[in-house]
Amino acid sequence: MTSDKLYFGCFLIALAISLATTPLFRLLAISLKILDRPLSDVKTHKQPTPYLGGMAVTVGMAAALFFARAYTAFPTGTLRSLRGLLFGGTIIVLLGLVDDIKIKGLGYRFKFLVQTAAALCLLSFDIRIHFVRPAWVGDLLTIVWVVGIINAVNIIDIMDGLASGIAIIASLGFFFISLPSEQIYVNFAAAALAGALLGFIPFNFSQRYKIFLGDTGSLFTGFMLAALSMGTSYTHVNNAGVFAPLLILGIPIYDTMLVFFLRLQKGMSPFLGSRDHYALRLEKHGLYREEILVLSYAFCLLLTFAAYEVTLVVFEHAMLIYAVVGVLALALGTWLAEIRID
Repeated sequence: MTSDKLYFGCFLIALAISLATTPLFRLLAISLKILDRPLSDVKTHKQPTPYLGGMAVTVGMAAALFFARAYTAFPTGTLRSLRGLLFGGTIIVLLGLVDDIKIKGLGYRFKFLVQTAAALCLLSFDIRIHFVRPAWVGDLLTIVWVVGIINAVNIIDIMDGLASGIAIIASLGFFFISLPSEQIYVNFAAAALAGALLGFIPFNFSQRYKIFLGDTGSLFTGFMLAALSMGTSYTHVNNAGVFAPLLILGIPIYDTMLVFFLRLQKGMSPFLGSRDHYALRLEKHGLYREEILVLSYAFCLLLTFAAYEVTLVVFEHAMLIYAVVGVLALALGTWLAEIRID
């Protein structure tokens, strides 16, 4: 089987398994009363909604990777990297599952501790930031990056289809950037993650069969995206390309920074929930949720294309792209901060 067919096979297997298992996990969540109950003002839904959509995403992705393993001889190091993904991902899934089951959820300190353990798992399989020296500084940055992206994706999971749709675009962005090498785990894992998330989305949008990713899904997705971002090279043309993942994951990173800044500005703990998210501010401004999703997907696509470009152009042009994105982000943040949500 050729590489292209194998990647497409990973995508389709993940999609099919996720489509098949999402309603089953929904029924399981209902029977076990694993529900997201809107008990606080931070919640944006009105009715208790089943969790465990993330379990379908996890099962779909894992099944696709086992399929790939059965039909190909992975290049040197790829199988080891995929094991690191699955081991670390298992830690994150267990964390999210416990958090979804507990009515009050887990404290952020304990979550950070377990997420750090998952990041250390990646390090033990040599999935890390390699361009920073000395190596121990790169390892510390790897932990910060992994924990940060895990929580950034979790934070943005506040609206049907928002986190999952953006994650699909981001995973495909990593796939296409890494595709020419055809020698690393990113190609397989990115295709599988995109397919698994795509299989979940129809149920997330459904009114009759609605289900949420839950922390199980959002934390797992964030972990996988963080790992994917460290698995390929962005510097074949210029060294500035190394920051391309900041663009691909720009929306969750941007929302996290915006929320933290606005919470600190109000004298609130940045680790407590609030409605300061950009999506909820746009909704307060008068946009419909469908419009917010379309805009979010469009900007994510543009940022992903910009990330692809910075890996291909000369250093000066890459820095110009970063500068333009930075100025636009600052201007947008200033405008969003003026929208009252109280």
